[in-house]
Formats: sequence, C-alpha cells, structure tokens
Amino acid sequence: MSEAWRPRGWRRVVQGLRGLWLTTCLALVALPASAAEVDNVRLWAAPDHARLVFDLSTVAEAEVFMLNNPRRLVIDLEESGLNTDLARLDLSGSAITEVRSGIRNGTGLRVVLELSREIEPRHFTLPPNDQYGHRLVVDMEYPGESAVENPIDPIEAMIRDQEITAERARRDGTSGAAAAAAAAVSQAQPHPKRDIIIAIDAGHGGEDPGAIGPSGTREKDVVMEIARRLQRLVDDTQGFRAVMIRDGDYYIGLRQRTRIAREQKADFFVSIHADAFTSPRPNGSSVYALSQRGATSETAQWLAASENRADLIGGVDGNLSLSDKDEVLRGVLLDLTMTATLNDSLSIGGQVLDQLGRVNRLHKSRVEQAGFMVLKSPDIPSLLIETGFISNPGEERRLRDGGYQHELAQAVFGGLREHFRRNPPPASLLAWQRDNQRNTAGNEYRIQPGDTLSQIAARHGVPVAQLKQANELNGDVIRVGQVLRIPRS
Repeated sequence: MSEAWRPRGWRRVVQGLRGLWLTTCLALVALPASAAEVDNVRLWAAPDHARLVFDLSTVAEAEVFMLNNPRRLVIDLEESGLNTDLARLDLSGSAITEVRSGIRNGTGLRVVLELSREIEPRHFTLPPNDQYGHRLVVDMEYPGESAVENPIDPIEAMIRDQEITAERARRDGTSGAAAAAAAAVSQAQPHPKRDIIIAIDAGHGGEDPGAIGPSGTREKDVVMEIARRLQRLVDDTQGFRAVMIRDGDYYIGLRQRTRIAREQKADFFVSIHADAFTSPRPNGSSVYALSQRGATSETAQWLAASENRADLIGGVDGNLSLSDKDEVLRGVLLDLTMTATLNDSLSIGGQVLDQLGRVNRLHKSRVEQAGFMVLKSPDIPSLLIETGFISNPGEERRLRDGGYQHELAQAVFGGLREHFRRNPPPASLLAWQRDNQRNTAGNEYRIQPGDTLSQIAARHGVPVAQLKQANELNGDVIRVGQVLRIPRS
C-alpha cells in the first residue's frame, strides 16, 4: 500500500462516517419526543352525565369538539397511539351509541363517539395519583337532565318569599299581621301526612375509589353496599322515604350532593364513608357534624382535608375557595340560619353514635365536628358517618361482610328513626300520629283557626295564666297546628 493512497482512502471513510452520523441525527429529530399510548379507556355513566377517562402512558395534547348531522364528539390526541380495544367498552346507560378510532396525520389518534342525544362536553387532564397515571377526562353533561340544574338557593328563596308576602300585603291593602293570619288559615288544611325524606350519600364513586384497604377493598364499593341496605330499611318503614344521591358507580361533585338533597326536599342528609389512616392500627366508627369554626381535633382536620380533596380526584378543577365575594356574602347569610340545623345535626348524631356503639367500637365517644364540604347545607341537618377504618385489616374484613353491612345500616337508621319519632317535622305522618295520640289522651289540644288563648282556657276550665305557664308561653301569640298541654284544674 503506497503512502500516497492512504490519506485519500481515510478521507473517504471519514466522510462516509460523517454522512451516516448526520442521517442518524436527522432521523432521531424526526421521531416524536414523547409519544403517548392510550392504555385503557373507562366509562362512568350517570343519570345526568357521562365521564370518559383515557389512561395515558404520558401527557398528551388533546382537542375535543362536536360535529353534527349525525351528532358526534371527536377527541384528537397528538402524537398518540391506541393500546386497548375500544369495542370492549360498555356503553350502556350513556349517550354514546358507538365508538370508532383511527390514525390522524400519521402520528395522532382520533376517537369518534356517536351520540344519541345532545351533550355539553368539557375535558381536562389529571396528573398521576396513588391509583392511576396520566389521564384525559372527557365529561359529557346532558342539558335539562341534571337534578340540580339552576338549583334554588334556600337563603334567596326565603328572601324572595318575604318580598312576595310584603308585596301582596301592600297590593291588597292588608297589614303584615293580617297577611300572616291569612297565611296561617291557608295552612290549616287536612294534614298532609308526608314521608320524612332521608337523602343517602354513598361517598366517592366512579373515577374516585376513595380509600383502599390492605386487601384491595375499595371504599366506594363498601359504602355503596351499606347505603343500599340503609335505603331498603328507610323505604320499608312507614312514614320514611329514601333518596339516593348516587345509585351507581359514578362520581358526583361534593357541592352537587347537597344540592341534590335540597332539590329532593330532604329532611336529613347522611353521607356514608369508610375511614383510613397511614397506620393500620386505628379502628372504630365515627360520626361527624359540620363545625362552623373548624375541626375539633387534628384527626378531624386531616379527614376533612382528605375528603374535600376528593373533588380533585373526581376531576373537578379544585377551585373550591370560599374567598370570592359571592361566597363570602353567602357565608354571612348562612350564619343566620345554620344554628338550628347544626343543633339538629348534633342531636341526631348523638342518637346514631349510640346505636353504632352497639355494633362496633367507637373511634371517638362523641360527635366530632369538621369542615366537610358535603355537610355545608344551611337548611338540611346532616351527618357524615365513618363506618370503620378500611385501612385496618380486621375492620376491612368486617366491612366486606354483608351481615355486618346490614348491622351498620340498622344502627344508622335506628338513630335517625329515634330522633324523628321524638321530633317529627310538622307536616309529616309521624307528627300526625303523635298529635292524634296526644289529642286522644284528653290533656292536650291542637290549635285550630280562630282559636285564642282565652277561648281555649275557658273551654277547658283553666285560668289563662296557668295555661301559659304550663306551655312556657311568654305572650299571647299562638299558631295554628300548635299543641298545647292542658293543665289539670
């Protein structure tokens, strides 16, 4: 080999290697930086909405839009592929009739949902948590189907009723007292004997499994079983009727749960949960009512924070701050009406706690108070029941047992029933039964339209002063339907 040839040959080799290196670099640049795979798709169907969740291997940009004639929802994922079978998706109970997919622009994924009805879509992404990785959530709300669409605020309704009464009095030329008397007479109709309505809220649901026990038991499943058993007990008891806040495996926002209860005119709201802690040792049942000034213990404070964060897991944007002006004003108004509701909650909570103590060890011996979002209703007494610690292996086993679930449901309803038998709502069947029993006893009298204290006293042959003292009356004001105890003369 001559020395003259060698440099030229090496230059050719070096030039070839440089060309290969440049081609390889260009090919690497052309590849997507972080292609995502759709590993699974889950659908949660609720009466007023459906939620579609895409489990992603990494973050992916998404575009969601509607097409008409026929009605379709299109979901485009950039730089993404499909690693699951969409044909296995159960569409029952949802507005989706068919799901199709295809490749878009060579590297993207397009999913098309054929729809049977009008929807209002929205979408957002969720970061990984303890249960799932990256997710794209597509919500499809059904216009006109929500039980809480345009819910009536109880404070606004009260103010509006007062304004209407005042306007009618002004228009008719009657005084406020005359208008009130007319309203009292109009209420003196045959007793409605209505059912006492119990709103039963099974916590968590859908994308939010709640706490998970050492053996994999999901809180959302356990509390749903207890809630259904409680529903049957309520419906099987004369004078009571149950309303389920959710009756399937789907998520409902925390504020929406109390709004549904209000829309259903519930007399009481009970939210069923299963406790959890970082240690497996804690055990026992707890009962919580709302605290207006914060949690009463560090445990209650921790629980309130973890339950309120469920909206983040469930897909709400987490913007639950009460610092905006409307919420501050609402808070001031709620303070005016919360006291009686809170007192009822604590009274009922004591009855429920007593019954739970006969079934399970109590984690706390009194009703705890904490700032749970689902308890913040000004006009409905409410409790949150932690049936036991699902993080405790022994209690996890018991919470899975159907017989034990029934005992817990009986304990909760036993406390509710005892309270309402002693303190029935005025228009309820239980109130009618109580008043009839009192009237037949002969020593009590139910006030009728046109009655006055002096007439009632004369009719029963007792002095007015003695009648007022027996009923702790400070004045002469009485109301239609009020029951007076008649003292012995």
